[in-house]
Amino acid sequence: MLVVDDNKVIRQLIRVNLELEGFEVVTAADGVECLDLVHGVRPDVITLDVVMPGLDGVQTAARLRSDPRTRHLPVAIISACTPYEVDSGAAAGVDAFLAKPFEPTELVRLVRQLMERGRPPSLDGRRGAGAAERAAG
Repeated sequence: MLVVDDNKVIRQLIRVNLELEGFEVVTAADGVECLDLVHGVRPDVITLDVVMPGLDGVQTAARLRSDPRTRHLPVAIISACTPYEVDSGAAAGVDAFLAKPFEPTELVRLVRQLMERGRPPSLDGRRGAGAAERAAG
């Protein structure tokens, strides 16, 4: 998991809730840091806030989609989810949206759904375990 939010408290809240469910989580404070980390981290899912300094979440999603190495990664926006954010996020290729404030169970359910959707099928046609779930056991 790569969690991107400029608010340190929100980053930690998301991180803790996901780590309690066994996910391995790396955080970034903005879109530029996300793009710097994504190739080394190789996350199964990326969550993005929309309003961030420099490169916002929608711009970051668009750059992830334009890169052949990251275009397949499931991306969720976790933000206020105004109509503008949803419309511009969808146009940039965002897979899912979760409005703040959110329930931790909603966050975990969304991440699990995105991980399932983002996995390539195995030889037997079932979805294989992602790196974060393999690491979590």
